[in-house]
Amino acid sequence: MKACSPSTICSSATSGTACTYIDSASSSSVTFRNTWTWQGGQNNVKAYPYVGKIVTKGRKISSISSMQTSVNWSYQGNNLRANVAYDVFTAADANHDRSSGDYELMIWLARLGDVYPIGSKVNSVTVGGKTWDLYSGYNGSMKVFSFVAQQTTNQWSGDVKQFYQYLQQNQGYPADQQNLIVFQFGSEPFTGGPATFTATFSANF
Repeated sequence: MKACSPSTICSSATSGTACTYIDSASSSSVTFRNTWTWQGGQNNVKAYPYVGKIVTKGRKISSISSMQTSVNWSYQGNNLRANVAYDVFTAADANHDRSSGDYELMIWLARLGDVYPIGSKVNSVTVGGKTWDLYSGYNGSMKVFSFVAQQTTNQWSGDVKQFYQYLQQNQGYPADQQNLIVFQFGSEPFTGGPATFTATFSANF
């Protein structure tokens, strides 16, 4: 299965194409590819090809004991400027529109080229036995926390709940008021290519 998009989906691009392929899927994991090339709008994200877990409405972050997940990914291409990241939204309203939330958590496993998260760096922190640079800022009214791996990580297994525990203890995140509404993994391309992003993703919670 595949889904393709012309460059007109991103007004900041002067040219580009993108196409996503689902290579395999089971009850436990999904393998997919995204091919792309983008020019123009140097510091604007062009798309977010992803796979994700369907989230049951009304699951407070504080009520979820663990959020176990694993990924294995690779990139091929030229002049790549992109991230590879989890993207998780929470909101006080369990029926909040899935395109945003009250809070966005991003976990960058890779920062390819001179691209950066929203906001500014807060500090360097250790979560789940790994060191990350924590950035904080706003996307409109949505508060965004981005944990950026200091070294590219092509294979990762971990508990995303640990990131929320850190934010609750250190950044005032209201875990008992926020519902999990989106849990997904993919890559945000900025410019470069032709490129091929391939990933196998699983989430069990």
